Amino acid sequence: MSDSPDLDLRLVRYFTTVAEHLHFGRAAEALHITQPSLSRQIRSLERQLGARLLDRTSRGTRLTEAGEVFLPRATALLRSAARAAAQTRAAAWPARLTVGYTFGVIVTPAVRELRRRHPDADVRTLHLPWKEPRAALLDHRMDAVVTRLPLATGGLDVTVLYNEPRVVLVAIDHRLAGRESVTLDDIAGEPLPRLSDPDPEWEAFWRIDPRPDGSPAPGGPVIEDIEDKFELIATGEAVAIAAAVPTMARYRSDIVAIPLRGVQPSHVVLATRAGERNRLVAAFRKAASATLTSWREGPASSEAAGGPAGG
Repeated sequence: MSDSPDLDLRLVRYFTTVAEHLHFGRAAEALHITQPSLSRQIRSLERQLGARLLDRTSRGTRLTEAGEVFLPRATALLRSAARAAAQTRAAAWPARLTVGYTFGVIVTPAVRELRRRHPDADVRTLHLPWKEPRAALLDHRMDAVVTRLPLATGGLDVTVLYNEPRVVLVAIDHRLAGRESVTLDDIAGEPLPRLSDPDPEWEAFWRIDPRPDGSPAPGGPVIEDIEDKFELIATGEAVAIAAAVPTMARYRSDIVAIPLRGVQPSHVVLATRAGERNRLVAAFRKAASATLTSWREGPASSEAAGGPAGG
């Protein structure tokens, strides 16, 4: 018989969280447990493996050589377990589908259509932060996500549902606020918010960086959250490039959106795991393609949406 340890997946998840934060305090907060309890759980995992995984130093926490070897395998193990659970649920009855969506994206028509066609299905929706769609799909927390490009598509099937014009968000008393449209030249010197933890492709698209002539986009305040972006715009400290969402009510009365001419539109997409066999995924894709494309109609207006940097 094998004498390999029976790993507790809960302990493995605790380890990967500490490895992500490289700080026991922040990891404990993310896991909603106490720091002493987390330390005990990590020691228990190390005893099971017979190897020290983490070293605490005066500067924080670092992975040992054994920890570096174990981390990718631990991540794969958790994903494999999540995949096994998800596929088992998908094979059970009633069927279940979890649909994620990001800021300013409306999935209601497609969800209603899916529930109408499959009344016995358990269809759930969940709002996701702008950076979460890919991880939520690969970790099997979501079965389908409606979001905006850019999005790393490895391991995913991605279908463009519709396009949204891009706009420039400015304060209501900004010098450009009364314009019917603007170009990049009109905002050449305007600061645009930047992410504290940037995704290069995302920032390049939503800041249009570099500009068509090769020049860099202006710098701007560093933000963590979309609310920070809106506050900076409203106080006149920055402008932002965003997607026009004509079906939404104006988010703030002290911010207006001006159509941005001469740039490609934003693309709203449906993303699912590549090779997904859940029958409801195919049904939702059909419903989304039939119902969500109607949201493309309507002029760019003062209603706009975006992720933290503007998308």
